[in-house]
Amino acid sequence: MLSLFLLISRECAAFLVAALFIGFAMSAVYIDVNWMHNSLHENSFTELLQEVILAITTGLFFWSSVRRPDQRGGLILIGGFYLCMLIRELDDIFDTIRHGSWLWFALATTAICVFLSFRTLRSMITGLTAFFQHRTWLMTATGLIIVLVFSRLIGMHQLWEHLMLDGYNRVVKNMAEEASELMGYSVCFLSTVLFLKETREKV
Repeated sequence: MLSLFLLISRECAAFLVAALFIGFAMSAVYIDVNWMHNSLHENSFTELLQEVILAITTGLFFWSSVRRPDQRGGLILIGGFYLCMLIRELDDIFDTIRHGSWLWFALATTAICVFLSFRTLRSMITGLTAFFQHRTWLMTATGLIIVLVFSRLIGMHQLWEHLMLDGYNRVVKNMAEEASELMGYSVCFLSTVLFLKETREKV
């Protein structure tokens, strides 16, 4: 009975922490809209927080790949995936080199991570299996769907032009799209922390 009570308490505490984190993260949108006067651009708080969350998520997987040799290949692949997403978010910086050059950096990152993973094929399979079989995978998948699918659909300018008619305001579209991306990245970050925490003692 006590173990069940502790389980329920732990899960409720996890929910509360996640809710507080999501609330904190989404406050960046409020700051950009209300305090920064609709400043939802490449240097906004929302964009910056997206990049910070992605950078930390990437770092956690790469750091864990060093400490978990039997899962190293899989963790490198996952970290590389998030690093490619970070490179895409930093496309304005790479555009100073050449427009669209972020793609070449992302491809190079992919090639390096795939090469390192296949050097230890067994650890790649073990790491990916552990990740996909863990309960946080569905949480990660939800976050990725929000970023890669929902945010793109909700950010379609045709949708907002139709809704606003002659009063179309691009800032509103950007707010919906960037807020959705921030939400998705936040969910992925939370699932990463939970996955690494819960599998720490099993390695």
